[in-house]
Amino acid sequence: MLRPYQQKAIDDLYTWFQSNSGHPCLELPTGAGKSHIVAALCKDAVQSWPDTRILMLTHQKELIEQNYEKLLQHWPNAPVGIYSASVGRRQLGNPITFAGVQSVRSKSERIGHIDLCLIDECHLINHKDTGSYRSLLAELWEINPNMRVVGLTASPYRLGHGLITDDPAIFDDIIKPVTIEELVLGGFLSPLRSKLTGTKYDLSGIHKRGGEYIESELMARLDTDEYNFAIAEEIMAIGRDRRSWLLFCTGVEHSRHMATILREMYGIAAEVVTGDTPKPERERILSDFKAGKIRALANCAVLTTGFDAPEIDLIAMLRPTMSPSLYVQMAGRGMRVAPGKTDCLVLDFAGVVQQHGPITAIQPPKRAGEGNGEPLQKSCENCWEIVHISAKACPSCGEPFPVPDPDEKDFSLRQDDIMGLDVEELEVTNWHWRKHTSRTSNKDMLAVTYYGALSDAPVTEYFPVAHEGYAGQKATRTIAKILESADAQVAPGLDMEGWAFVFNVAKPPTLIAHKRDGKYRRVIERRWHDPET
Repeated sequence: MLRPYQQKAIDDLYTWFQSNSGHPCLELPTGAGKSHIVAALCKDAVQSWPDTRILMLTHQKELIEQNYEKLLQHWPNAPVGIYSASVGRRQLGNPITFAGVQSVRSKSERIGHIDLCLIDECHLINHKDTGSYRSLLAELWEINPNMRVVGLTASPYRLGHGLITDDPAIFDDIIKPVTIEELVLGGFLSPLRSKLTGTKYDLSGIHKRGGEYIESELMARLDTDEYNFAIAEEIMAIGRDRRSWLLFCTGVEHSRHMATILREMYGIAAEVVTGDTPKPERERILSDFKAGKIRALANCAVLTTGFDAPEIDLIAMLRPTMSPSLYVQMAGRGMRVAPGKTDCLVLDFAGVVQQHGPITAIQPPKRAGEGNGEPLQKSCENCWEIVHISAKACPSCGEPFPVPDPDEKDFSLRQDDIMGLDVEELEVTNWHWRKHTSRTSNKDMLAVTYYGALSDAPVTEYFPVAHEGYAGQKATRTIAKILESADAQVAPGLDMEGWAFVFNVAKPPTLIAHKRDGKYRRVIERRWHDPET
């Protein structure tokens, strides 16, 4: 049985297919249950259209096995095979095939006609026309030009490229059926807590390549006795009541050093998993960690995807990264729900939370050539107007920008800053939509103000639907969701004033959930229900 948001993901996908001829990406937070969605989609597609042939691609053995297992849960007699050298099975010819991309990249002729290709962790596809995924897809399109591709990821962007829909791209649109906030508020994900640590890495002078820190320089600077012993002492002091620790380290040797210190100095059951760990040993370590026999598990770039251990309640980030995708993947390992678990504590020794902000408000990385220094632009947190970095107030809506304190050099984390959750609710009695025109770009936006009781402060949000890039795409997707929920009747060719009129005569939500976003409030959920039910 699918959760409501999981069924919504499939419904949204079918709706998108009805109006579009391209290839969408489903953006689903880590822990949302992508494998259940994949299983239900495969079952529905093959049972509804028996001639359908589906290829599920991914890069990791664990993901193949998870997706396969969930399909058999939903459909015990599913006509499915696995083609993966790491799994040890080479089965082709079934209506559904779960495959490792490295194992089938040169097998397009044997695979043959495919109608639907699903790609898990699709942000790993090269944005250039190279690599295993790209070459295999090109050959499969030669066999069937009408093959549709659906990507699934928690982070639809690539370091140095931006969104995976930015040209050159395979994917044409991003479908986001549910947010992290909604899953946490619904009890489907465990919240994270972040804590400012006493030990902080000094990253000054470390160079970057391809937008990311050079690993050899990180290792030389950070993998020292001074840092490692201090970090281990802090983890012991802060994590004494936490039962399952996951450490993300800078390199293989760094991982081994941290596990050795925890084991030999503090008597902690600690192990290491690396890319070279033999398969039987790796499976034993992960099994013992999930069973609680191992308390601390150190790794480097191994357990960021395809690793499901719900009991994790402490994550130590010892790996600095410029990649928001890697940050989201690391943090997501602690968000699964487990009995007796109330939250997961994130100890950020690497300054990753400071670098990227709350995981509920991640911004896609810049495209190559846009630079990695301080931006010359900033956006108003109230109306999303993009202005020069020197602006003291938004020229569009008039709201002042916060004045930085020159004496404040440290980033002070609240307990919930990594989540960005500070949620309040407003019972809505009415709403008012209007056109809002930017004073600088002269572009039109939609604005709505939600009203409650006389004692409640109204909440206003802006939708820069005419803006290019991420802000415009996000606004357009949100407007589409509101249209559907509000039962709004839309005629083609409307201008902003026409859109405002449509919404003003439509049904407003009965309740909104909103949170502080800088100095202002951001709506994270809108609920419609019949008050008589």
